[in-house]
Amino acid sequence: MLSFSNFGSTRHPFAEKVRRAVEIVRECRPDLTIEGEMMADTAVVPEIIDELYPFSQVRNANVLIFPNLEAANVAYKLLQRLGGAEAIGPILLGMGKPVHVLQRADEVRDIISITAMAVIDAQNRDTVE
Repeated sequence: MLSFSNFGSTRHPFAEKVRRAVEIVRECRPDLTIEGEMMADTAVVPEIIDELYPFSQVRNANVLIFPNLEAANVAYKLLQRLGGAEAIGPILLGMGKPVHVLQRADEVRDIISITAMAVIDAQNRDTVE
């Protein structure tokens, strides 16, 4: 779980929020391997963890949970535009029915990707319900 702090290095309410979220997840789902609060580079560069935080259970994280929508949106847009990452979404979860969103500036590739997600979602719901 991402923050601007690594494992209590900064005492701030925002970092505390992420730290508490990690505690809640560990209480509710002890079977999950989760770590935080940590900076993004700490989460994805194993050498940082090995050198500075050897107690951490996570090396080279494969899921990044952002502290809020604003941070997540900024990061994914930068990765998409400057890093060349392929971004699909936004994808909304937890709704009673499937919800898929296209954004105003989406290109044909974006429309095809989200349509594929909608088809998979609809197929999975048919088999589950």
